[in-house]
Amino acid sequence: MSTFKSKITDEMRAAATQLYHGDAICQEKSKFLLTEVGLPNGLLPLKDIEETGYIEETGFVWLIQKQKSQHKFEKIDRLVQYAKEITAYVEPGKIKKLTGVTTREFFIWITLSEIDLDNPPTGKINFRTPAGLSRSFPVEAFVIEEEKGIPMEGEVDLKSNGATTEEKTEAVIKASAAV
Repeated sequence: MSTFKSKITDEMRAAATQLYHGDAICQEKSKFLLTEVGLPNGLLPLKDIEETGYIEETGFVWLIQKQKSQHKFEKIDRLVQYAKEITAYVEPGKIKKLTGVTTREFFIWITLSEIDLDNPPTGKINFRTPAGLSRSFPVEAFVIEEEKGIPMEGEVDLKSNGATTEEKTEAVIKASAAV
């Protein structure tokens, strides 16, 4: 049995502009960070998050869960695995240098390294591998509507109300620019 060795150092934690511990606050803050940079709040549906950190100066973010997890995005019929530790650099509309996320394509697991929204917005989100392969999916497949129907602090309400996918994506991007 191997022991987990985090890539996150004490120096990184000290440099963090945001650092949270405990599943409830980490869930809220990770979803908020995604919407703050204009991405759908359901991109990282992690379980039992122990720590979330963000260094605003560099855009470096990390999430540590108790154990690796899987999630099936039903709207696009894709299975994704999340390692115990996920790291990335975020900027408006984009996640770069992503680690700890793989997706099942046919019968093999493929590492994802970058996620970005089409610019100008088309309602699509793109996923790239280190080898340069990419797939695009509808943004709405990665949006989680809050249970009570009330958006969390700083979050855009993306409930249907007749809005098109493009309008929903534009609302997320406008909200991130306003923050």
